Order: sequence, then structure tokens, then C-alpha cells
Amino acid sequence: MAQYNAIKAKYPDAVLLFRVGDFYETFNADAVTASKVLGIVLTKRSNGAASSVELAGFPHHALDTYLPKLVRAGYRVAICDQLEDPKLAKTVIKRGVTELVTPGVTDHERILDGRSNNFLAALHMQPGGYGLALVDVSTGEFYATEGAPNVVDKLLQNFRPSEVLYARDQRAAFGARYADAFCTFAMDDWAFQHAHAVDLLTRHFGTHSLKGFGIDGMVLAQVAAGAALQYLHDTQHHRLEHITALARIDDAAHVWLDRFTIRNLELVQPLNDGGRSLLSVLDHTRTPMGGRLMRRWVTMPLKNPEAINERLDAVNALVENPALKEDLCSALKRIGDLERLVGRVPSGRITPREMWQLKSSLEAIEAIKQLCDDSGAPALQKLSALMDPCFELIFRIANELNDDPPTAVQKGGAVRSGVNSELDEYRMLSLNGKHYLLQLQQREIERTGIASLKVSFNNVFGYYLEVTNTHKAKVPTDWIRKQTLVNAERYVTEELKQYEEKILKAEERILILEQQVFNALVESVRAFLRKIQENAATLAQLDCFGSFAHCAAAFDYTRPVVNESMRIEINNGRHPVIERLLPLGEKFVVNDTFLDDERQQIMIITGPNMAGKSAYIRQVALITLMAQMGCYVPAEKA
Repeated sequence: MAQYNAIKAKYPDAVLLFRVGDFYETFNADAVTASKVLGIVLTKRSNGAASSVELAGFPHHALDTYLPKLVRAGYRVAICDQLEDPKLAKTVIKRGVTELVTPGVTDHERILDGRSNNFLAALHMQPGGYGLALVDVSTGEFYATEGAPNVVDKLLQNFRPSEVLYARDQRAAFGARYADAFCTFAMDDWAFQHAHAVDLLTRHFGTHSLKGFGIDGMVLAQVAAGAALQYLHDTQHHRLEHITALARIDDAAHVWLDRFTIRNLELVQPLNDGGRSLLSVLDHTRTPMGGRLMRRWVTMPLKNPEAINERLDAVNALVENPALKEDLCSALKRIGDLERLVGRVPSGRITPREMWQLKSSLEAIEAIKQLCDDSGAPALQKLSALMDPCFELIFRIANELNDDPPTAVQKGGAVRSGVNSELDEYRMLSLNGKHYLLQLQQREIERTGIASLKVSFNNVFGYYLEVTNTHKAKVPTDWIRKQTLVNAERYVTEELKQYEEKILKAEERILILEQQVFNALVESVRAFLRKIQENAATLAQLDCFGSFAHCAAAFDYTRPVVNESMRIEINNGRHPVIERLLPLGEKFVVNDTFLDDERQQIMIITGPNMAGKSAYIRQVALITLMAQMGCYVPAEKA
């Protein structure tokens, strides 16, 4: 308990999961919290001469079940593990916090939503403006910007961070502006010092300055980015090689929608039960990366007509070639979550099965690249040039891992034969040893005449010979009795003990060698992190274009004309969401819109309640927004 109290004192604001043998235990107030949130039994234990303390725990293998519940409830969770083999410990086992999981900092699959980012935000509030940084530790995405408070407010609404950091001395200012809109954490003020931030960022990226990231001279943005990186270190996330770049959020490139617009246009969430959002209509992406990017595109329409038309050109190439669109979408289905797969490489959390999925995804990239090259469409060929299948990595994974490897390297059988000669030798010894035991069993049956004799194994006694009471009299004198059961006796022999030692040593050595081979393979992936992340970003765009092309074909959408003129002209327009909610066979009543700065700047729409006035206004907004996303629109002409 003294050890527990010392560790808990370092993490007073977190629920401490304290590993004791095969269980994670919580004590005192943490136990009360855990019992309520997790629905586990709250009990008490005697603490020597002191009074009893509350206790609640669960088996260590159930961590993936219980951890997400605590984090989703808004708690920070410190995971304290045993740092040495209990067999070797002479006093209390050495323990330490190996990870601090918070709502905004986690790469645990059970906590994350595959189609949404899990952003951590750091906010630096100053009288001259706000600095904002956003990082998703599961994907490696890292953004920063600065601007007026109302601009940063809109960014927070668009990116919807799971956790927001701010300096402790800004608590009152943050509370006055945002109240309890976000899950928050107040950091020490020194974490928001400019010199500290620049030093931390340049050391992480291995650069002399921040000029290459587009935030040179943006002091508030740099401070926010430094604070975010400091928080990752504070939460025991030291292996951050997958965070390879810091991107500036360009407020001139996007229309920043406020939360009222996002809510009232039902862009991401419907207002009513049974309703649908625009995202649900447009999102037919095949990959998690595509799903996350689509969500961002819906809430961040573009301003630049050239950038918009680049997207429209890519969609057009797929609309005009349905066979290409189908082949592309089919290939994308084979792609796993590349961003989050490589996000688990620096920490060593990636499993053999995930490594195999990485290989399969990279193999699919080659086919996608070929499809884009053969399309004849410059917009798709441009994307193809950005992709690299990483053949060297594919070859190594294919040659070192077995097909369909296990979910954990500790289960054995992950590494192919021929990769490590010592591993092959121990495998042969283990295989032959077990075969020898069968021979020994048959030999002893013939020697004693006990037909029901069998060689078995358990964790307490190891290998043993079991004889039913009926044949007990036939047992040879050189057998050593080990255990008496109701209907049988268990024995060991010197020969059996020797072979048991060989086999168990071989199996233990096999697991150690497999872990070493797999660790070396994981280490080799580090050299490809940047390339794989670039592949993921390109595939996400292709996935979104494929989704837009699907909508165009399935819902009869048209390519809009987007330029710098002051005219909105929509012929036979339709509401993209309402038309998807109509009963089968019922068609949406089309309508026109014309607005410009010469003939018709204002339209006055009248009619009774429920006549469709608001629906018409929202329809114009949604069609305009879809056009600026680079999507075809529900109209005959726009």
C-alpha cells in the first residue's frame, strides 16, 4: 500500500489501475468510482493496523473491456504495471505507470471510433488572439494555427476534440467562454512558454526551426503545439515517431462553419430521431481514413474555385468510367486503417495479425496505383504519383510472418520457418519431444499392461502418468507417486521429468525468439512511416471521390459550375437529404433558385407553416456546400 500511495500521489487526478498478480486493483475513491462506472463489486481489505480501504478490481485480461468505459465516462486512467518478473523479485515487485490514457490521448482500438478522429486540442488564450493545436496520437495527424477567438471557436466546433488543454492560469477565461462544452485538463503554466515549445518541437522533428511547417512567426500557434506535445510526454507517450509533420490550418482555404450552422443544416448529426444527416447520405467510403476525411470535408467546404474544380475533375473521371469506379472501390475494400496501424508501430503495440493486414493493404495500393495510371485522367494520375506500395516492406512481412498469424505474438506460431535457425531448432525439439512422449506412453503401456495409461500435463505438476485405481497394483516401483485422485493416481518418472524440462525450455525459448524476430520486423517498419502515412492520405481522398461518384450515379447528381461570379443559379434543385427519406416511388418536387448582385439579390418566400420554406432555404445552402466540397449536386444544372 505504501508503493500504491507513492504512485497515486504522482497521478492524483487519474483513476489508477494497479496491477497485482492477475488483477488490476483500484483503492479508496478510485475503487468507488470504478465500481459505479464499471458495475464491479466494491469490497474492502484490511490494511494492517490501519483501517480497511475500499477495493474493486478486475482480471488483467479484461482491460480492453473495462478501460473504454472509464475513458468514455470522461476519466483519465493511469495503468500501473509490474515492471519485473515476480519470480525474480526479492521484496515488493517493482511497479510503475506505463501509460496514462485520457479521452484525447489513446490508441486503444476499443475506445476509438474508426470513422472519426480522436483529437486532443491545446488552446493558448491571449488578448491578441488564440493559438490552437490539434493532434490525433492514433493517426499521427498534427495541426496548428492562430487567429481571432471567433475563428478558433469555429475550428473547435469543426474538429470536435475529445479533450482540450489550457494553462492553469487561464481557467477562469476558458470557463467564461466555453463553460463545460469540452472535456478539459489544466496544465502547468510553464508548459505554455514559447521557448519551451520551440525547443520541444524542433527536437521532436529534428529541425533547426519551424519555418518548413508554415507556422514560423505564429507564436501563439507554436506555444499551443508545444503544449500538446508536452502533454503526450506527460501521459507516457514517448514513442511518437509517427507524428512526422506539423501542418498549418489555412483559414483562408476553407469556409469555417459555426456550430449553429453545422447543427441546423444537420451536416453531421440529425436534429430528430429517425432523421438523416448530409454525411450519412454522402458517406459511402470503403476505408476508415476515407470516412474520417469525408466528415472533415462536410464541415470544411473549400473557398478556392481551382481547388474545388480539381476535386470535381477527379469525381468526373470516375462518373464517366463506371467500370473504373467499381474496380477502385473494390480495391479500396482491401485497405485497412493504415493511419492507425502505423500509429501503433512506435509504441510496439501492433500485433502480428495487424502487421499482416498492413502488408495486404500495401499490396492493394499497387492495384489502385495501376488503375489510376491507366485511367487517362490527369486528376487521378496526379494522385497515383503520390502513392508508394513499399515493396521492400511487403516482401519482408510476407517472408517473415506466417499466413493468418495470431492476434498476439505470445500465442506463438507468428514467425515462418526458415527465418531464424535457432528458432527452427527449438521448434523441432518441441515437436519431437511431444512425439517422444507418445512413444513413452505406448512403451509404458506395453511394459505394465495398463491399457488405459495416459501421459497428461497441467500447470501444477507438469507432465505425469495417470493410472486408474483398477490398475494401481500394476504400477512399477520406479514410478514416483505425485497426486491421489478419487478414481486415479498420478505418477512421474525420472525420464519424464527430464523430457518435460527440455520441452518446457524449448517452448519458452520459442516464444522469446519469436518475440525478437517480430520486434525486429516492427522496427523495420519505422523507416516507412512517412510513406505509409502519405499513402493513407492519398487513399482517403480517392475513397471520398469514389463515394461522391457513387452518389452521382445512384442519386442522379450533376456536376456544378463553380467560379468567382456573384451568381447562384440552380435549375430543378432537390434537397439531398429529404429526397432520401421519401417513401418508395414518391419523387421530390424540384424547384429553381436564382440570386445575383444585379437583378435579384433577395428572394422573399411566403407560405403556411410546414409548407417547406425552411427546407427550401436549407436546400440552397446544402447544394452550395456540396459544390464547394467538390461533390456533384442534386439538380439538373447548378
